[in-house]
Amino acid sequence: MADELRGLTVAILATDGVERVELEAPRGALYGAGARTELLSIHDGEIAARQFDLDPAGSFPVDRQVGQASVDDYDALLLPGGTMNPDQLRTNADAVAFVRSFVESGKPIASICHGPWTLAEADCVRGRRLTSWPSIRTDLRNAGAEVVDEEVCVDGQFTTSRGPQDMAAFCAAIVGQFARTPAGA
Repeated sequence: MADELRGLTVAILATDGVERVELEAPRGALYGAGARTELLSIHDGEIAARQFDLDPAGSFPVDRQVGQASVDDYDALLLPGGTMNPDQLRTNADAVAFVRSFVESGKPIASICHGPWTLAEADCVRGRRLTSWPSIRTDLRNAGAEVVDEEVCVDGQFTTSRGPQDMAAFCAAIVGQFARTPAGA
């Protein structure tokens, strides 16, 4: 089972305020399944991670600015949460355009916790079935999504999860979803 994602490259879009476990655990699951990941952000250098949105939790080096990235270079997209991270991403034109292009490509997208905020900003949730952290569910409904309270929700190209408490199920689901994507798609 360690090679089911061999040859796939997954973009992880995040910025300062990302919930550390929501980037680190899925990234580890993807690595464990053989995928390569690149951390995209709205700035160069490193992004500051948080734990429970409140406590500093180290940093992650940025591989590329999202404005310089092409959807064609990636097979799948991961949108981790944390409150501050997607709140900043959804106000950045390059990040929103990248997410919208990724949705239009039909490639798989996984998002956890507050991560779907960026999908809503990109106007990509209308008619979709999603789950998220409870505090953004009204925003998702207002953007046209059908919101459910499940540990993992899969709807077409989207896999969403409520938060860190569902991490094991989320990681298993995204490996399974991404495994159905041909490398270089």
